Amino acid sequence: MNLADLLTYADIGQLNRIANHYECSSNTHSKHELIQSILVTLGNSSFIEELVYDLPKGQLSFLNALLFDGRVNYSIEELTALAKQAMEPKGERPAAYFRDVVVQFTKRGWLFNGSTQQTKYLYRVPQDLKKKFMGVIRSKFIQLAEVVPEPSVYREEHHLLFEDMKLLLTFTDQYEIPLNQEGFMYKRTQQQLLDFLHVKEPLVGKTGWRFGYGRSYKEYPDRLALLYDYAIHQRYIAENNGILAITDEGAHVFEKSSDEELMQIFRYWLRLYKGAIPSLASVVYWIGECAKEWTTVSSLLESMGEIIHPFYYDTNEAVLKQRILQMMMHLGMVRIGEHEEKGQVVRMTPWGNRLTVTCNAV
Repeated sequence: MNLADLLTYADIGQLNRIANHYECSSNTHSKHELIQSILVTLGNSSFIEELVYDLPKGQLSFLNALLFDGRVNYSIEELTALAKQAMEPKGERPAAYFRDVVVQFTKRGWLFNGSTQQTKYLYRVPQDLKKKFMGVIRSKFIQLAEVVPEPSVYREEHHLLFEDMKLLLTFTDQYEIPLNQEGFMYKRTQQQLLDFLHVKEPLVGKTGWRFGYGRSYKEYPDRLALLYDYAIHQRYIAENNGILAITDEGAHVFEKSSDEELMQIFRYWLRLYKGAIPSLASVVYWIGECAKEWTTVSSLLESMGEIIHPFYYDTNEAVLKQRILQMMMHLGMVRIGEHEEKGQVVRMTPWGNRLTVTCNAV
């Protein structure tokens, strides 16, 4: 439902709260006049832009989460949880703080109660306001994105992830692969497998921590961990009695198209990394909007750093560079280069542009 519809169903109390918030001059006893004054106020695009730009720290993250969340209706508990996850996933502030943020959004007319007995305790964002917010945030991020000339050297992996998926299955089929007591390949086997693949990665050393990005991330390099976890999830390979083996489902992968399989791997990656990076789908979408030309990574961090949170020992810069952009390159979505003066730069590929469109829930 759009703003005008939700205002019509709202009680005069909420209309007065919204009108008071925006200091609308109207008859506080006339529902019609209140609705008209609110519509005029929130219909002003430059005013909406000013509201979004002036949001208190953290609230842009909550607004962004609402725009990319697939749900239509929310309970107050769901909104409070979403606000906490978006604004301070590892913080210690009480639920009352985030509930107050939700109340602020209702006073702004960005969240409305339902009008029926079944929905009166549920909230929703007006659909037309969602589109306006998307436009404002897009403009905000794009304005901050720094476009540079094409670097002399850059890296792109095209559809090599799918080719290496088939090589992983071929390797599993050709060799008997023993697993250790924890269910992982021994280092020597990992090295043999990595030498077999198109894209090489160093083995995982004795690091202080590795968790949050999939089951096998603890023991395998980032790209291989994604391939392995996906293959296990899809039942292409199976761990049976300490031996890794290809399955009947895995044998059929060779008949699939690369586009179809890469789309599935992309969706799996979004789900796998979402626990550590709740805003992942939205960040991928905004990178797609901002990096249609060669763009500095530092400017992407400056523009959308507020919606990217650190994860334990990963700073938000590390999350953007290593967990998001690096994996997007492995998925064939971006090219990554090095600019002589501006440092790391990135640009979307045509395939990446196709995938990022699917991240937009509005």
